[in-house]
Amino acid sequence: MGLRTVTRTQVANQALKDGTVRPEGVELDFVEVDPLIGAFRQMVRADEYDVCELAFTTYLCAKEHGARFTALPVFLVRGFHHGAVVARASGEPKALEGRRVGVNRGYTVTTGVWARGVLADEHGVDLDRVTWVLSGDEHVAEYEPPPNVVPLEPGRDLRELLAAGELAAAIGVDGFEPLLANAREAGFDALRTRGHYPINHLVVVRDELLEHAPAIFAAFEEAKNLYVASGELEPLHERVREITGSDPLPYGVEPNRATIEELIGHALRQKILSRRPAVDELFAPV
Repeated sequence: MGLRTVTRTQVANQALKDGTVRPEGVELDFVEVDPLIGAFRQMVRADEYDVCELAFTTYLCAKEHGARFTALPVFLVRGFHHGAVVARASGEPKALEGRRVGVNRGYTVTTGVWARGVLADEHGVDLDRVTWVLSGDEHVAEYEPPPNVVPLEPGRDLRELLAAGELAAAIGVDGFEPLLANAREAGFDALRTRGHYPINHLVVVRDELLEHAPAIFAAFEEAKNLYVASGELEPLHERVREITGSDPLPYGVEPNRATIEELIGHALRQKILSRRPAVDELFAPV
């Protein structure tokens, strides 16, 4: 049985994409979508694929609005987002209150959710007192953002507005300095002190195909384990392993429960979710 599958080729799934690892009892027929966010929208709006890599907050939002697919605890993409909020120069995060801050694409983009969480948790920013200006719309069409989230005026550009000082900062815009000084090390410090290690992407499977979830999960995990065992880790993963002394890309619910709960908490406070889902109900048994 062949399942239409989208997952961007990366270190953790290379062995799966090149055929070194194959799931038992099922074939993954890989479809390449570039950019990957195009597949996110196709999946949440049209159930376009059988198996699909998906942004975590997009999944949470889609699930609340009745999505007919369920996640596997396969966390392909992780990272730190202390540097995602940029400005013309580093500065005081609290100064964003009462100002306009640009957001590349939608309010529910996972990087933005984590970045706003850093502003709130580590710097005391009242996110409700910031006007978030979006350059795009949301993948989940049914989602309605809170009143302090507004669209960018037609014909305007986030970079130009930020350069002109009409925006105090922006998320996901290139060519500017991180608002937070020493942002890179601040992320690793957060990992060291409170276990903060954000998840960005997971994998979902259409509900009618969940009988294959254990085999698909096992194949993704085997591919990831081959990468970790190779000893040729990307710099981020090497640094995480140095700090934690463990697998820099743990799969499964239990090793990631605190991080998942943290993201859910951010999504609730940022009014992306209206109710708290139970973590175990978000994932297929594997």
